[in-house]
Amino acid sequence: MTKPIRIVGGGLSGLTLGIGLRLRGIPTTIFEAGGYPRHRVCGEFISGRGLASLDRLGLLPGIVDQGARSLTTSSFFSPGNPPIRNPLPQTALGISRFALDDWLGQEFQRLGGDLRTGERWHEDFSDGIVRASGRRAEAKSDGWRWFGLKVHVTDLPLTADLEMHLLPSGYVGLVRLADGQVNVCGLFRSATAIPDLARRWREWLFGSPGSELQSRLAQARVQEESFCTVAGLSLSPRLARDHPEMCVGDALTMIPPLTGNGMSMAFESAELALAPLERFCHGDWSWPQAQREIADASDATFRRRLRWARWVQSAQFCAPARATLLWLVAQSQPVWRGLFAQTR
Repeated sequence: MTKPIRIVGGGLSGLTLGIGLRLRGIPTTIFEAGGYPRHRVCGEFISGRGLASLDRLGLLPGIVDQGARSLTTSSFFSPGNPPIRNPLPQTALGISRFALDDWLGQEFQRLGGDLRTGERWHEDFSDGIVRASGRRAEAKSDGWRWFGLKVHVTDLPLTADLEMHLLPSGYVGLVRLADGQVNVCGLFRSATAIPDLARRWREWLFGSPGSELQSRLAQARVQEESFCTVAGLSLSPRLARDHPEMCVGDALTMIPPLTGNGMSMAFESAELALAPLERFCHGDWSWPQAQREIADASDATFRRRLRWARWVQSAQFCAPARATLLWLVAQSQPVWRGLFAQTR
């Protein structure tokens, strides 16, 4: 008899894992505290090895059909420096999480999966239960309080498919989506309490007075219903083998959003878990064996990229290091391609 799997969390990693398990005929239930469709704080930018994971799972054509845009160019803006424009070393995709999560949920159900929305998990994590419940909240990380903001806008011409605006307190990415939409998503830090974001979110997300970002966004049409925020982010790399539960996606670890690799890691971690879970479900492995195999594979896959991403993010918040890094990226295509490759 095939053992069932229960997944706690219906975000990218949880839904992708659920779909992969159903494709293998494994009974799977996903518990999601929220519902679909809904907006989430996310760069909505898929690049790197996650695209190959989606292709192997047969999900890439469907995601393209949901309106994913091919992204091929990038621009970087930093105060006091000329813009840097480079082609992306690898074509990426831009897609709204509002559409993507909803479609993944429908696909999981079409394959016979049991999706239970509006149900928060209150039990222990025992054999056969995977944690995919997103980030682990942490009041301070590296001595800072980190928070993210996201909103969609229209009527905003871009200089590239991806724009990254580097600010003293954080950074904001602009990504082309379908139907003329642009995702505006930023990560910020505060040394004191999280500010009143319900009233002051534009002061952070739309840039400081006189900045390139603020002047551009002043003309855009904001889709107020798409605004969302998240706080208590932990950006310190964590090893899978240190977790007592079996984890995938952000429940495992978060990569600094500056790299644009968070969505990719969610898809990759789901794929890495499939074969060991299948062996557990068929009785070939015990749960500790499957958990150890997944943890070892995850750490081997993500350790280098997390280390590089942490270094790049640290450089962003140190003015001399940021200026040096931007100069190197502007002067040398091999440096740009190398940094892109090391964080994917």
